[in-house]
Amino acid sequence: MRNGNYNTRQRDIIRNLIKNKNSEFTVKDVYEELNKGIGLTTIYREIDKLVKNGFLNKTIGKDNITYYQYLEECHNKNHFFLKCDICGKMEHVDCDCINELFSHILSEHKFSPSHEHIIIAGICKRCNVEG
Repeated sequence: MRNGNYNTRQRDIIRNLIKNKNSEFTVKDVYEELNKGIGLTTIYREIDKLVKNGFLNKTIGKDNITYYQYLEECHNKNHFFLKCDICGKMEHVDCDCINELFSHILSEHKFSPSHEHIIIAGICKRCNVEG
């Protein structure tokens, strides 16, 4: 019989590692950073739970690899994310200006966008300066 505390400890280790990441990561990145101390199946299971519960964003890159990014908790409905195409960093933006876009999409295109996962891709300030 498995010890429930062990599984909880593994989940806590995975969650703490993910929360401290400032840019995109893969399951393989997490596995290697944990020095292969936690099995891939456990990592995949925990990451899937975090995606389903809205704590992680999941995207498929141009290289056909699945990337994840930790999302800050937000209780405001009027928010979106800015994602840098170069460094992969995702920034949370808490701003009412998104309401105008939502209104336009609803009235002109008869489509109701989901507030939870609006991501605008582009190039961040740091990468614009460096590039």
